[in-house]
Amino acid sequence: MKVQAENEPYDEINITPMLDLAYVLLVIFIILTTATVQGIKVNLPKASAQPSLAESITKAITITADGTIFLDTYAVSMTELETQLRNYKAVTPDLPVIVKGDAKIQYERVIEVLDLLGRLEITQVGLVTQRIVK
Repeated sequence: MKVQAENEPYDEINITPMLDLAYVLLVIFIILTTATVQGIKVNLPKASAQPSLAESITKAITITADGTIFLDTYAVSMTELETQLRNYKAVTPDLPVIVKGDAKIQYERVIEVLDLLGRLEITQVGLVTQRIVK
């Protein structure tokens, strides 16, 4: 290594701090992008800012814009949904369930799910909506 005189300009740049910063930013980016993935995205209808049951809910039924039904994050048919909910109800008699229907879905599809919940005598049902921001 060459010894630098006092008044001579630098001819090398130390890039180690810049690489350290780049690696830290890369790690932060990876962590944040993987943390934002949460289930299935649906366009929820708007409602008032009333208290929600979502904090105590254990099972979520999601109906997407194309009519696909998900129990938590798994796609199911109506018969599979009935079987699985019947099993959950056997374990937890007062099973709370939320229904998230896309705003563009036909209302009939939501009613089919609500009828199923009624047949299974699941009485703790919540409908998820978006809060109106004022």
